[in-house]
Amino acid sequence: MRASTPVARWTWGRSDDSGDDLTLCLHDVLAAHSVLAAHGFATADAEVRLSVAERGKPQNLIFRGTLRTVDDPENFARTVRAHLGDCPTGPVDAHLLCDGTLASTDGDTLHRGLFELRASAYAGFVSVELVTLHDAWMPYDLKGRTQGDGYPANAARLAAALPALADALDSETDPDDRCRFSRPTTTGADNLYEEDGTPSDVWATFEVPRRYDKFTHAPGFGRIGYRRSVDGEVEYVPVLGKHGLLGYLWASDTENAASFEPRDVGDDDTYGAGLRWLERLRTAHDRGLTPTQALRQLTTLPNEEGAGHVDPSTTPRRTHLDALRDRVADH
Repeated sequence: MRASTPVARWTWGRSDDSGDDLTLCLHDVLAAHSVLAAHGFATADAEVRLSVAERGKPQNLIFRGTLRTVDDPENFARTVRAHLGDCPTGPVDAHLLCDGTLASTDGDTLHRGLFELRASAYAGFVSVELVTLHDAWMPYDLKGRTQGDGYPANAARLAAALPALADALDSETDPDDRCRFSRPTTTGADNLYEEDGTPSDVWATFEVPRRYDKFTHAPGFGRIGYRRSVDGEVEYVPVLGKHGLLGYLWASDTENAASFEPRDVGDDDTYGAGLRWLERLRTAHDRGLTPTQALRQLTTLPNEEGAGHVDPSTTPRRTHLDALRDRVADH
């Protein structure tokens, strides 16, 4: 299962005066990527995003660029230095998403964003951070259910990769503190357990409420896009997927609000569809449409990327938003 926030995190760090910060950052991020690729947790060719901040002004980036992990890092470093010139530099940061394979009963399957890898160097200190949103390394999934047949292989590969990273980075593995989803260790991650010894259903406790929050609270403390919650009536239409109802698209001109009410936010397909409707609503807002204008225009869109569709014969209905949410909960 894949959460929307980190399931586990590990870091490495050391002081090193053997090179400048750019060299250190590039060396460590590429060394870490090479280890992950050797264990099947990253593809050989991946994009690295690198940024350099101005000294004393970390929010002011004086360089942004990308390189491929198969490129020559020395050539890239020369290009960066030529761009920077004599400008005093601050932290150098590198970031890449690792697409890797997980074992399962159907064999190895490629997963996008299996790990997130970051490296940062400043004043001769370089650190590397590895983050995963997946639970494949733990004996029980995030719902507290026993993992499938692929778990032993996945756990063993991570248990081998973490010490290899420590060797490549010349630093001890530092697992993060216990988080909402797991207890990271130097060789992987352990589940969280209830007092009676049963594995915790952290999916229902933490992941589902976090996902649902996106549909009820607009970003930017409610200042970006339409509001996503109202106290009164709304117009709404059902959105259908290949297996039936995905949720409801609703709008209120009175409250300048519009959102998507998902039927089952814990389901990845439903959640993904709901996020696409939120993106569409944001675009409509930026175009200057009122919420109900957006509702009527968006209902004509086809089913793209699993977003679902609205039956063309459907006429928007009205109800109190609380009643609509109760209807979804009881569906």
